[in-house]
Order: sequence, then C-alpha cells, then structure tokens
Amino acid sequence: MRYVDEFRNPKLVEKIAARISSINPGDKIDIMEVCGTHTQNFYRFGLRELLPKNVRLISGPGCPVCVSPQKYIDSAIELAKDKDVIIATFGDMLRMPGTNSSLEEEKTEFGNVRIVYSPLDTLFIAKKNPHKKIVFLAVGFETTAPTIALTILSAKKEKLKNIFFLSSLRLIPPAMRYLLSDKRLKIDAFLCPGHVSAVIGTQDYEFIPKKYGKACCIAGFEPVDILEGICRILEQIILNKPYVANQYTRIVTKTGNTRAKRVTNRVFGIRDSEWRGLGFIPDSGLELKREFSVFDAKRVFSISDKKIKEKITSSCRCADILKGVISPEDCPLFVRACNPDNPIGPCMVSSEGTCNAYYRYR
Repeated sequence: MRYVDEFRNPKLVEKIAARISSINPGDKIDIMEVCGTHTQNFYRFGLRELLPKNVRLISGPGCPVCVSPQKYIDSAIELAKDKDVIIATFGDMLRMPGTNSSLEEEKTEFGNVRIVYSPLDTLFIAKKNPHKKIVFLAVGFETTAPTIALTILSAKKEKLKNIFFLSSLRLIPPAMRYLLSDKRLKIDAFLCPGHVSAVIGTQDYEFIPKKYGKACCIAGFEPVDILEGICRILEQIILNKPYVANQYTRIVTKTGNTRAKRVTNRVFGIRDSEWRGLGFIPDSGLELKREFSVFDAKRVFSISDKKIKEKITSSCRCADILKGVISPEDCPLFVRACNPDNPIGPCMVSSEGTCNAYYRYR
C-alpha cells in the first residue's frame, strides 16, 4: 500500500540499521519515547533486535489511560453507580483498576457505561437520554483535547443541559521537563511523539536541547520512521550538537495545527495535575474554563480534589515503568500474575501501555 509499504521497506530498514551501527557512540545510550504507539510498533516490528546492545529505547509516560490517577478512576466508578448517570468512555478505561472496582465491573452490575469511539458520540447519547446525566471521561493528551473541546462547544451551541466532562487531559512537554529534572533518572535523549507533535509542532520541545543539552527527534510510527529517528538522535550525540530534529515532516510542522490549538485554548485552561506514578507536575493538565463550568463534571457532581493514597499491589512496578526506571521484565508480576487477561497494574490494561506491548510482542 502506498505511503505505508515505503516506510516498511526491508532494504531501507536494513540500510538505516547499518547506519545506526556505524555511528554507534559506544557508551550506553538510553532513549526515552513518550508515545504508546511508538512502544507498540517498536516491539511489534522487532526493531529492538536491530539496535546495538548499548542503545536502548525505554518507555515513558506515553499512555494517557495509564497516567490517569487512581482518584480519577474512583470518581468515575462512583458516578457509574448513580442510576441517573450514563458514563461515556473510550474502551481502554473499562478495565483500569480503581481502589475497589473497575468500570467494567460497574457496567456489568448497573449497565450504564457506554463505550464511544469519539467524544462527539456523547452528543447523540445526551439527546437520546434527556432525563439522564451523561458524563464523558475526557482522557488523553494534546491529540485528544481539540475534539473534546469541539464537543463542548457543540453542546453549548445546542444548549444541551445533561452532558458533562470529567477531565484527565494531560500535556506531554511538562512531563518531559519533569523527567529531565529528576536527577535519579538517566535519560540521554527523547524520541518525541508523532501524534502530539502534529498538534503542538516542534517549538514546544526547544527546552530539551537548550536547557538540558539533550538530543531529541520527532518521529513517525512505521519501522523506517522509528529507526531514522533513533539514527538522527545518535548523530546529535556523536557531534554533541543537540537540537529538535523532525523526522516526521510529512505530518509535523514548526507551529503544529494552529486551529486545533486555538479551539483547545478556547475551552481549556492549564493547571497543575497529578500523573499516576509521577505525582503532581506543574502546568501539565487541562481544566474547563469558567465560561464552560456548567459542563464540568467535577463541579457539578462536587468531586473533591483531595488526593488519596493509591492502593497498588506492593509488587506492582508500574510507577517505575512509567518513569523508565525499569522495563516490564523487571517487575515480579509480569507474565507470572499480570497479563492482559488479568491486568494488575495500569500499564498492562491499555493497548498503549508498556507492559501490554511487552507481553504481546516480547
């Protein structure tokens, strides 16, 4: 298929892999990617076998479902128990473990959890169920936020009174800054996310080379994209000239999608947010502006911001996996007790989770 096959061309893949081997700096290099699709495709296509032993691609907090705090999950579960509420959510959220239950369990018992494929589907549900309160679980990064913002604007235009949004929207660059500021973590470079970058552009990553002196490259998701991104990173390291490289030029520009950013900024304001496994990160989340507060589920249902102590199985190492401290194989539960049929931690639940990718393509 055109535009796909050319980025999976075996000869081109071998050529780039040979280039990577020829510029191998020799020292151990840890490159972090913060996109679940990069994680999946890196292992799906067996790209790990093509890298030198000293060059390692580690996974960061690139799964929006995985980094949603337990408090958020618990709030959604409590709402699902209300007979007057219908929860609308993407499928990945169903099996995410809360403190004592999951949305999947509540769906079985109460039957008022609906899976949607677009936030706009919630408008249809709200119109069909005028006597119910529809709550959409707004989970995602910069890629998802514009569509959710458009949905809220549409709800306002159509004067819908029974639709609400529980936001767990997160921003990627602040999380990357947070990780680089943690002296305990060893991150030599970033493979920047393609989907997020299509919205925000290249300029939001300038702090990585300028402040921290680290190499980075935005890359697409096919084998050629990923390997070429890694190759450009190693070239920066060899020359000691870090900058924001853009391998994904067919999609990503310097300024990104200005219309998408404009609609997001119209509806949402930036706030400090909690990330599961990472803690509170300044200016890393989105909340509805006062003008749209009538659609804010947190306000309407009086959901507290009070932090609770997360109930996590003591042996689960999801927090360390989200920071790239360990890989899933280092978790004592991986495969033995934790797998997609019996997920114990959030990294195994989502299709974009690191543990899920390791399990499926290990």
